[in-house]
Amino acid sequence: MPPVFSHGDLRLYLLNLLDDGPRHGYDIIQALSDRTGGTYTPSAGTIYPRLAKLEEEGLVSKTVDGRKTIYEITETGHAEVLARRDDLAGIEAGLADSVRLIADEVRGSVRDAMRSLRADLAAAGAEQRPDGEPAPEDARTRSREQLQRADAAVNDFRGRMRADLRTHVARGGDLTEALVDDIVAGLDDIAREVTRSLAG
Repeated sequence: MPPVFSHGDLRLYLLNLLDDGPRHGYDIIQALSDRTGGTYTPSAGTIYPRLAKLEEEGLVSKTVDGRKTIYEITETGHAEVLARRDDLAGIEAGLADSVRLIADEVRGSVRDAMRSLRADLAAAGAEQRPDGEPAPEDARTRSREQLQRADAAVNDFRGRMRADLRTHVARGGDLTEALVDDIVAGLDDIAREVTRSLAG
C-alpha cells in the first residue's frame, strides 16, 4: 500500500488537526490513527520533530501542562490552513481512499474465511462413522462451534467499525455520503458472498 501521506502532506495535516484545538502529542498520534482508519499510526519520533519544525516556523506554539506538552496553532498557522483548504480537501480524499482500501481488504478476508468455512463444512459432512452412517451430531456440534466463531468475528468487526467511524466524526473528520455508500455497498457484497457460500 502506498504511503498514507505524500511528501509535505503530514505537515499540513498536523496544522489542520491543531486548527481544531490544542492537543498534546499522544492525542495527535491517536487522531491520525483514527482519521486514517488505523492505516497510519505514526511514532513519536515522526511526530515530535515535525511539531518542533512547525514551532520554529512560528506556526505552532507549545506550553507545558504538568507532564504533558500542549501544542496550539498560531494565527500564522491558522492563516496557512485557510490558504491551503484545497490541498487539505485533496488529503482528505486520499484518506477516504485509504479507508476504501481497508474495506476491500476486509471483503477479501471475509471471502477467504468463507471459502475455508465451506471447505470445513464439506469435510465435516463427508466424515462418516465406521458403520458407514454419517455422524450428524458431530457435524452439528462443529457447525455450532463455527457459528459462534463467525458470530464473534462479525460482532468484533461491527464494534471496530462503529468505533472508528464515531471517532472520525467526533474528531471533526468528514464522513461523506459517497464514503458511506461505499461502505454499504461493500457490506452488501459481503452479505451476498456469505449467502452464496452457505448455499454451496
